[in-house]
Amino acid sequence: MDYVLIVHKVRDYKAWKQIFDDAAAIRKDAGEQSYCVLRDENDPNKIVHFSRWASHAQAKAFFESPRLVEIRRQAGVETPEFNYLHSLEQGAL
Repeated sequence: MDYVLIVHKVRDYKAWKQIFDDAAAIRKDAGEQSYCVLRDENDPNKIVHFSRWASHAQAKAFFESPRLVEIRRQAGVETPEFNYLHSLEQGAL
């Protein structure tokens, strides 16, 4: 499985979240299969978006597209850090 971990600061979480939610259909169409949004314990504007994708190629095409660059700008995202990850193991305890 292919995953993407994005860490970024946002100007306003509520505004960012609305745009994130509004983009659910385009994320799904691009190949996102599931996601988790996390917030930093000490910085409420530091957000982590962890998601599973059909492929890294699809994720990169989506995240690097001019459309997404503009959506991130509108959402107040500051310099996102993208990490493309392959699953090695999963479990539950």
